[in-house]
Amino acid sequence: MINYQLKTDEIIKNLKNTPSLLLHVCCAPCSSYVLEYLTEYFAVTAFFYNPNITEKEEYEKRKTELKRFVSQREFRNPVNIIDGDYEPELFFEIAKGMEKLCEGTERCFRCYELRLRKTAGLAKKMGVDFFCTTLSVSPHKNAQKLNEIGERLSNEYSVPYLFSDFKKKNGYKRSIELSEEYGLYRQNYCGCIFSRQKNIFKNSQKQLSK
Repeated sequence: MINYQLKTDEIIKNLKNTPSLLLHVCCAPCSSYVLEYLTEYFAVTAFFYNPNITEKEEYEKRKTELKRFVSQREFRNPVNIIDGDYEPELFFEIAKGMEKLCEGTERCFRCYELRLRKTAGLAKKMGVDFFCTTLSVSPHKNAQKLNEIGERLSNEYSVPYLFSDFKKKNGYKRSIELSEEYGLYRQNYCGCIFSRQKNIFKNSQKQLSK
């Protein structure tokens, strides 16, 4: 198993000046630690692009929380935000035939690629030095798959991918602390309808067991 935090450390050790980074952001809680960490070394642009979020109200709520956090938190290097298009139809297109798969399987991997491909394309257009995603900070996301996809897209778009596993160095724990400090809305599902249905079922089972 590859230790991607060591890869991050190696990249950071060899940085010159303050390179630019386009960071795909899934939500404010996940971004909290990742932005705190990365802005020490990079000029970060946060790209909010999440077509997996089924409900528009939920999408806007998460985006608003990201903007609030960035406006209230001081970083070593300032953070810019880019609003991605809300395109849930693209998620349903890549999820066809996999609606009944469990979370953490091929449907999720295709969702990773959908969001990272959009990020890589924008990174190339912007001419940034690196691109990356906050997703690996979650214990529910497969860091190895994320980095494999990131590396493949890096070769395809000719933009370096910042290898990372932001769960390391207590990243997830720190994200919880920052969420509490700033009163951030923490969702209890990834965003897609399939994850939400699973969460509703789990909660109903808990109620029945009481």
